[in-house]
Amino acid sequence: MVTAARVGTRPRPNSTHAAQLSLAQDEDAALPAELAVRRSDPVYNAHAYLTKVPYTAIVPFIERLTQPGDVVLDVFAGSGMTGVAAMITGRRAELRDISVLGRHIGTGYLLDVDHASLEQTAAAVVAAARRRLGDVYAVRCDACERVASLSKTVWSYVYECPRCASRSVYYEQFREAGWRKGEMRCAGCEASFEARSMRRVDEVPVRDFVRCGCSGTLREQEAEAPLVPASLRDLHPPDVKIGSERQMFRASALGRHGLMTIASFYSQRNLAVLTALNDAIRGVEDLPLQQKLTFAFTAVLTRASKRYQWHPKRPLNASNQNYYIAPVFYEWNVYELFERKVKASLRSDAFIQQEMASRGVPRRSPVHYELGSADALDLPDGSVDYVFTDPPFGSQIFYSDMNLFQEAWLGEFTDSDSEAVIDRARIGAVERSADRYERLMIGALIECRRVLKRDGRLSLVFSNSNGAMWLLVQRAMYAAGFALEHVTLLDKGQRSVKGLASGFESIVTADLVLTMRKASAGELKPLADAPDHALDAAMRRALAQPGDLTPTRIYLWVITEYLRNDWKVDGVTVAGVRAILAGYGMVPDPATGVVRSESPATTPAPASNRRAVGAVQ
Repeated sequence: MVTAARVGTRPRPNSTHAAQLSLAQDEDAALPAELAVRRSDPVYNAHAYLTKVPYTAIVPFIERLTQPGDVVLDVFAGSGMTGVAAMITGRRAELRDISVLGRHIGTGYLLDVDHASLEQTAAAVVAAARRRLGDVYAVRCDACERVASLSKTVWSYVYECPRCASRSVYYEQFREAGWRKGEMRCAGCEASFEARSMRRVDEVPVRDFVRCGCSGTLREQEAEAPLVPASLRDLHPPDVKIGSERQMFRASALGRHGLMTIASFYSQRNLAVLTALNDAIRGVEDLPLQQKLTFAFTAVLTRASKRYQWHPKRPLNASNQNYYIAPVFYEWNVYELFERKVKASLRSDAFIQQEMASRGVPRRSPVHYELGSADALDLPDGSVDYVFTDPPFGSQIFYSDMNLFQEAWLGEFTDSDSEAVIDRARIGAVERSADRYERLMIGALIECRRVLKRDGRLSLVFSNSNGAMWLLVQRAMYAAGFALEHVTLLDKGQRSVKGLASGFESIVTADLVLTMRKASAGELKPLADAPDHALDAAMRRALAQPGDLTPTRIYLWVITEYLRNDWKVDGVTVAGVRAILAGYGMVPDPATGVVRSESPATTPAPASNRRAVGAVQ
C-alpha cells in the first residue's frame, strides 16, 4: 500500500485547553497513507453535489497540519466541505469558487438558524403552496375508494416501432418480458424491442404509490387520474434553456429527445408545485431562514424531476453527472421530498454541533464563501496557514452544465467560460483545451503559494484514468514552485466507472491527495522520463502488496511511484494497466473488481516497456 511519510509541522505555543490540542502538535504524527471514508453521514446526505469530498476526508489533514484558529483555504470549494471541516475543528476558512450552486450549498451548510423557527416556516410555505394549487396529489384509493395522498407515480415512455409504426409502453413490455430487457418485444410485430432505434412519442403514468388510511404502508395500484389537475396558470417556472453550446447538450442527446429547457425535465404537476413552493420561500422575510429553506428546496430538484430512475427491484436515484432520463422514471410528491430535506438539514446542523462539541470547539469559527476564480484570489500575501482543494478532474464532469438544473431556480448562473475543464468536443465560443486547463491550474497554484505562509502546506485531491492529465497537474505543481511531500490514497466509496463516467472515460474509483510544500530556490529537478522497466517494477511491487487489489489501486500505486520519483506520468493509463494485468493472466473479478489470476500457477510476465501502457487507450 502507499506508505506513510512524516510531514513537518511548525512549532506553536501549547493551548491552554487540552481538548483543543490537535495531532499537528505531535511531531511524530504522520498523514494517513490511505484513508477510507463513507458517504453516509448527516452532513453528506443533506445536499448532493458533484464529486463532493466528505468532510471526514478533510478533517485528518486539517488536524495534522494546522492549529485551532488557523486559516484554511479552498480555491475550488464546491459544496463547501472544507469550510465544514474547518468549522468543526475550530479553524477559520476562506472558500472560493466560480460555482453559484456551490456557494449556495456551502453557505446553506454553514448557516445556523433556530430549528423550531425553520420547522414552523417550512410548514407555512408548504401550506401556502397547497392553498395556491389545491390538493394536486389527491387520488382515489382503489381498495377503499377514499381519497388518498400520492407519494410517487411511476411513468413510462412510449416508443414507436420503426418496422410496424405501432406504439409500445416500455414498462408494459418490460413486465411482459419478466423484467429482462433482452427478451422485450414490440407490442405490434413482436420484433426485438430496442429503445435506442425507436422514437419516443409519449409518456404515460403506469403505477401509483399512495398513502391511505386503509393501509399502514404505501399501497401500489394502477395509476389514477389526479382528482385536482395541476395548472401552470399564473405561475412562472424557470424556462431556462440548455443551449447547444453546452457539452451536456450533446452528451445527453437533449436535442433528439426535445429536452431543451430545465422546465421540460418535470411533470406539469411537479413543475407547478415547485414553482409555488419556490415563490412561497422567496416571500419569507427572515433572510437566514429563507436561505436555509432554499438550501432544502434545491436539494430536492433532481429527485423531483424525471431524472430519478425506476427499477423493478429498487429506485436507482438520479445521476448528477448527466441529464439522462430512463425509459421508466418516478414522479415524487414534492411536498414530501421538501419536508424530508428540511429534516435532513436539521440533522446536519445538529451533527455539526455534536462534532464541534466532541472536539471541545465552543463556537463556530468564521467561514467566508465568495465567488471568485482560483487564479485571481482576493487575499493578502501570507495570510493562509493551509490549503485543501479538489479541482475539476479534466473532462470527467462539467459542473456549470449540471449546476444549471438548480441555478435556473436560483436565478444566478455559473460562468461556464471560466470553468477549469477540458471539453470533449469543440462546440462553444471558448476553446477549453488541455493547454488552457494547465494554465488555469498553474495560475491557481501560484496564487495558493502567494497566500500561503512560508511553512504552510497545500493538499490537492486529484484523479484521472489517463497519465496525460496527471502530467498537467505534475507540471503545474513544479511551475508554481511546490515540492511533493506526501501522497494519500483516498477511497470515497465511489460508484462504478460506468455509473460515474457516463461512458466517456474509464475513470478510477479512488483519488490521490497530494500534499506539498513551498520548494526552495533550485530545489526542484526537471521532470524526467521513467527508466526502462520502471513500470514493470512498479506493477510487481503493487501486486506484492497485501489485501485486495483492484486495477484502480494498482494504477494509483504506479502513479504514486512516478510522482515521487519526478518521472513523467503521461504514458500511464488505467486501460494500459489492465492490459498488462491481462498479459499476466490476471483479470478483475466481475462482482468485486478485485484482481485475480485466471491460472493460479501463472507467473506474471514482464511488460515490454513503459510505452505499452500508453499504447492502450
